[in-house]
Amino acid sequence: MIAKKGDWVQIQKTLLKPEERTAPLPEDTKKVPLQMRVKGFLINETAQIGDEVEIETLIGRRVSGKLVSINPKYDHDFGEPVPELITIGIELRKILEGDSDA
Repeated sequence: MIAKKGDWVQIQKTLLKPEERTAPLPEDTKKVPLQMRVKGFLINETAQIGDEVEIETLIGRRVSGKLVSINPKYDHDFGEPVPELITIGIELRKILEGDSDA
């Protein structure tokens, strides 16, 4: 897939190599680089995954790094629903409205 200028993309940039990281880190953390991921609008005319590109973030900051995603989605969630909390809004509304069955 090819990204074009102005497309919403995500880049990755290494901030610290493993040997540059501070000493009081856990051993498994010290072995990997410190990386950041940033989303923004592609400034380059075209780019493919893996290319070094420059982006402009929503607040106008320009950042360069390796293109890792084109039109990235948000894939976080809040985990499995807690059964006791699913109906709490309904129950609270009944209580606030003075329903004696709540």
